Amino acid sequence: MLSHRTLLQRLQTLAAGSTLLLLSACSTIDRGQPPVLQPNATWVVLPFANHTETPLAGNRAEAIAEALLHARGVGRVQRYPASTQQEALFDSGDAKRQEEVLAWARGQQAQYALTGAVDEWRYKVGVDGEPAAGVTLRIVDVATGNTLWSGAGGKSGWSREALSAVAQKLIRQLLDSGLAGAR
Repeated sequence: MLSHRTLLQRLQTLAAGSTLLLLSACSTIDRGQPPVLQPNATWVVLPFANHTETPLAGNRAEAIAEALLHARGVGRVQRYPASTQQEALFDSGDAKRQEEVLAWARGQQAQYALTGAVDEWRYKVGVDGEPAAGVTLRIVDVATGNTLWSGAGGKSGWSREALSAVAQKLIRQLLDSGLAGAR
């Protein structure tokens, strides 16, 4: 027969394990090793591809990413001056478009560019309507066009949480990983 104390310890262990399992089911993140980045570099936020059915999801993610870069104090940050119509036309696989935005970034004398794609940006269908966001980010060396770091993640929130809050948490987690190598 188990003692009261042993039973209590097992129940606490089970509760802690269940909580961790529940929380880990809320997000998935994969990311590369952080690059060594120069402090006080000039950054640009380039257009994010919108792979969702939600209008302007790419623009929303760009705005969050720009604000988070400013909050991290990475240096001067500027956003690509794109119209909302361009988002619908922008395809991250379009080499001509990529070279156009990189040429603009070079003209701004930027060292690093942040770009990415939005793969999910919605409230899930159902009674609770949970918010869900899926984003990929890339830090690009503007001079060469080479990707220095990339990360991808998906996160869902609770029914009373705002979609923008879930997306901000996800983008922050990804950026914290990508900027970890900043000197």
